[in-house]
Amino acid sequence: MLKSALGGESVKLDQLEWHPLPEGFVMWKLLHVSSEAGSWTVMFQAPKGSSFAGHIHSGPGEYFLTKGKIEVRGGEAEGGVSATGPSYGYEACNARHDETLILEDSEIYMTFQGPLQLIDDEGRTIGVLGWEQAQAMWDEQTG
Repeated sequence: MLKSALGGESVKLDQLEWHPLPEGFVMWKLLHVSSEAGSWTVMFQAPKGSSFAGHIHSGPGEYFLTKGKIEVRGGEAEGGVSATGPSYGYEACNARHDETLILEDSEIYMTFQGPLQLIDDEGRTIGVLGWEQAQAMWDEQTG
């Protein structure tokens, strides 16, 4: 269901249920989609030992790690980021993540400006996840 243009929106996080992403370990809440900007905002709840699959940011993204610890782009040891909450991060357009590891139970607020290009281990595109796909998945899960 495509949302009409909004002058503003407010979401009560504690009244929104968590739903599993397709892998089943990470839970998410879709907070907002903007068809006019191509952006989408989510909360992730990720348990220790889980990860986000490889992807490339088609547009920039910003995250706020409210709690927990994650390794982005291999962590500091590999030239990436080792973030401990609370912390803020920015992902530039075309930033590539072969895997994002969750080192402690974590909660992440993230806004994507454009879609994610999902990639396999060789860097080949296996899917695209943008605001339209996120909204469709959310609508399917929340019925």
